[in-house]
Amino acid sequence: MDANINLVDGSGKRIGSIDKLEAHAGGILHEAFSIFVFNENNELLIQKRSLQKYHSGGLWTNTCCSHPLVGEDIRFAIHRRLMEEMGFDCELESVYSFVYKTGLLENNLIENEFDTIFVGHIKKETKVIPNKDEVCDYRWISMEDLIKEIKTNPELFTVWFKIIIDSPDFLKVM
Repeated sequence: MDANINLVDGSGKRIGSIDKLEAHAGGILHEAFSIFVFNENNELLIQKRSLQKYHSGGLWTNTCCSHPLVGEDIRFAIHRRLMEEMGFDCELESVYSFVYKTGLLENNLIENEFDTIFVGHIKKETKVIPNKDEVCDYRWISMEDLIKEIKTNPELFTVWFKIIIDSPDFLKVM
């Protein structure tokens, strides 16, 4: 699905708009967000991206990630996408932002994103209703087990997820 998203400068200031696929094809810096939802046991809800996704299909990643649409407030976008992808919503707190760029995607696509990390908490019993167009599986996992799995089978996880999990900034929010 084509959509226009926000171009940003290195500080995250919006400076224009671009088609999402065009941004990824050209490696152009744009706005994104990554959501991490934990339960009361401090387990992280991760999803396996649908095989139909335009990149990184079939790989495990954080609870939800996406891009605000042109002019859309990121505080609205995070709740919209969490509901669209995982079928629930919760309070989310912005914890930090960073820029990353990688060309390690199929179809010669390039990630160049100003990514804001959001963290939320829900009860494990909360009903998760994944959108099959977005998510083909999901599970709860402890951070200890997740880090072991990433070290053992890094090819099963998205590039950005591994970057975030390995970041000292992310470990501070744990």
